[in-house]
Amino acid sequence: MNNITVNELPKPKNEIGWPWTVENSLVNPTQTPNGQSWPRISIVTPSYNQAQYIEATIRSVLLQGYPNLEFFIMDGGSTDGSVEIIRRYDPWITKWVSEPDRGQTHAINKGLSQGSGEIFTWLNSDDILVPNSLFHVAEMYRQNPNAVGWVGGCYLISPEGVLLTTELPRGLTQAELADWYHTGYIFQPSCFFSANAYRKIGGLDESLNYSMDFDLWIRLANEGDYVATDEFLSAAVIHDEAKTQARRADMFAETIAMQIKYGFDEQAAMLINRLMTPPPFSKQLERAVRSRLSPVKQKLPFLKKEKLPLFTPMAIQTTEEDENL
Repeated sequence: MNNITVNELPKPKNEIGWPWTVENSLVNPTQTPNGQSWPRISIVTPSYNQAQYIEATIRSVLLQGYPNLEFFIMDGGSTDGSVEIIRRYDPWITKWVSEPDRGQTHAINKGLSQGSGEIFTWLNSDDILVPNSLFHVAEMYRQNPNAVGWVGGCYLISPEGVLLTTELPRGLTQAELADWYHTGYIFQPSCFFSANAYRKIGGLDESLNYSMDFDLWIRLANEGDYVATDEFLSAAVIHDEAKTQARRADMFAETIAMQIKYGFDEQAAMLINRLMTPPPFSKQLERAVRSRLSPVKQKLPFLKKEKLPLFTPMAIQTTEEDENL
């Protein structure tokens, strides 16, 4: 895939910043600093009815300017305008389809089965890569080609692009990762993994709907080591419609089942205990006010958190009448 500029891609409506009007800041050399070819990176975006986010996802991949990239989009038959957005970027996408599938995990496996890269990952259609991330991953791979995964930090942002918090990878041995959300944790869009190791362990478990990433990290850790960087590689959009937010109880239940499956009963018990322990009342009150008492928000000092957007993940929505003006 050649170096792509913002001027080549479809023009944004009114969005600004990354990934709309800003390009990757790195010059696109054809070789790594030691004269070798850049490792091929294969990225799959599973998609289903995420029209307000998917364009930013696509652009964040294409505008990396990475010279050895495969990009697949596996859409599950969206009916919300996602397909029309994907079609606009067809010239720059390696392959895309829009057809019924057996869910997100099946879509990821389907896409990665067509990849020929040394490095694999998936990027959900409501997340974005940050500038230069693929070059950082490639450099990690160059220094540690036998690792099973190369992981970095992740920004957690609102749909409007405001920074909520950050996550860095921690506890990357299998035993540490088994103590998920506590000792060990990897934020999925910032984890790139070995294609060979992925194939060796049989890919993602398609019986899982929520914890397929945790299951994959545990099995990969049995094959070798992860390498981490403090560089931020992605931004995850936190919104109520995301299934990990909307169905958190199911996500945790599936995670606990995986812990027990792999013999980490003690870690499962500790996770259950943490989940059953209520958060401090002040946090409960803040959540209640944020979600239910919007008319009084401006009167409460602790809710006045005016922040500028870090990125612009959500496309500006226009009506058909606006587009005809």
